[in-house]
Amino acid sequence: MRLRRPLAAAAALSATAALTLAGCASDDTPEDGESAASGNVRSEATDEFPITIEHALGETVIEETPQRVATWGWGSTEAAVAAGVYPVAVAEQIYTVGEDALLPWVEEAYEEEGVDKPAILSDPEGGSTVPYEEFVEAAPDLIVAPYSGLTQEQYDVLSDVAPVVAYPDAPWTTTWQDTITLTAQALGRSDAGDQVLADIDDFVAQKAAEHPEFASKTFAAIYDDPTKGIVSVYTSSDPRTVFLEGLGVKNAPSVAELDTSNGSFYFDLSYEELDKLDSDFVISYSASEEAAQAFEDNKDLQAIPAVKAGKVVEVVGTPQVSAVSPPTALSVYWEDGIPALVDSMAETLGD
Repeated sequence: MRLRRPLAAAAALSATAALTLAGCASDDTPEDGESAASGNVRSEATDEFPITIEHALGETVIEETPQRVATWGWGSTEAAVAAGVYPVAVAEQIYTVGEDALLPWVEEAYEEEGVDKPAILSDPEGGSTVPYEEFVEAAPDLIVAPYSGLTQEQYDVLSDVAPVVAYPDAPWTTTWQDTITLTAQALGRSDAGDQVLADIDDFVAQKAAEHPEFASKTFAAIYDDPTKGIVSVYTSSDPRTVFLEGLGVKNAPSVAELDTSNGSFYFDLSYEELDKLDSDFVISYSASEEAAQAFEDNKDLQAIPAVKAGKVVEVVGTPQVSAVSPPTALSVYWEDGIPALVDSMAETLGD
């Protein structure tokens, strides 16, 4: 569950270690045509290679059609699968996992297609550290991380293993649209990416049309941390708020007025300032039923006008939070994700 993500810390490996990793990677890469390389690809590339992608950490040239793709961060696994490429290695999800440590909707996609499950790349700190040796063992020919927290040093080290596509602007701020587009471009499947986006646009437009009452309503998306006496508020730079605005609601002006994030995806607001967080309703993310109950019992939160008015939409449970934080090319259709959130918003605004 990705309630908050710390900015990525510096990598631990030196340049010498990076060269060693690169040597190991070239020794372990499967030969062309091996089933391990081709069995996870279910669509043909439509773009011409080489492909060059510019991003915040450099310029990446992808010489040939990728066969063994690794993903890092959030959303790129689902974007690749939606484009017909099933990654051979994906980031661990320590909060939201299925039987094989995969997100439920990812696990379902692999099972439905009959594709071997990917290797799980250790990510116990939510992207702050990178398991370089595990990337080497997976032997990818492309690493896709458009919505991640890679530092320059981490990017440089990983680039000695395989070409890396990072975020276009700042860590953890890539829109869900750009995550899909960049992933599809890196795979040489831009047309497939365009179709994925068109299908999601249709889905969102349908939901918005079903709920005209959303128009002009304002929200504040928050995560309460009573142990610190703060509420984390998601800014307009956060992809989950961007997606919600596609449904017709708007991130409240008070969020921008209180924003101290300097362009990040969230900022912390002390309990003493909660009365300034004015909106028509609040969306609260809780990891468990116990955390949701603690939110309801926290009298300090009554200082938030929408909370006092009972206008709270609760997203409860790690799969549910992950499915909408932000949604991905696969989780957007998961019934307990966006569809359930839309229903809860309609119920709350209709009270």
